[in-house]
Amino acid sequence: MSRQNPSRQNPFRQHQPDEDRFRAILPEDIAWQPFPAFPPGARLAVMVGHPAEPGPYVVRVKVPGGTRLMPHKHPEDRIYTVMSGVFYIGLGESFDGDKVRAYPPGSVIVLPGETWHFHWAKSGEYVTQVSAIGPLGLEYHDDKDDPRLRAVAEQR
Repeated sequence: MSRQNPSRQNPFRQHQPDEDRFRAILPEDIAWQPFPAFPPGARLAVMVGHPAEPGPYVVRVKVPGGTRLMPHKHPEDRIYTVMSGVFYIGLGESFDGDKVRAYPPGSVIVLPGETWHFHWAKSGEYVTQVSAIGPLGLEYHDDKDDPRLRAVAEQR
């Protein structure tokens, strides 16, 4: 029986995007950026992978207190991990503050693709980490809620 040396890498193994070398991302090194599909003030940070392309990715989303992400869906299945603050999420095609549930830090939420949902930073800023297989997509139920379409209309 042959035993392989665990320290030796298999030259035929394909790595996932951004997973071909050891690295660490410290909190102070996170590059928070505006994201056109988010309301003003909300930020996205790409941690691992390339969300616009097919393949696994990890992003973080930071939403300031009081902000609402109106009903929307994603084509991809997602796993949310609450990093800080309280994450309020509700299911459905219309925003209903009475239907949101609160998830404290450490909670994990599994959201199947094509599920209409909404978020609310009801009790202050929250940060979630999203793991999924891209490409990332976001479709609002009502076009008037989509910041990307509002920006286009304002340019006219």
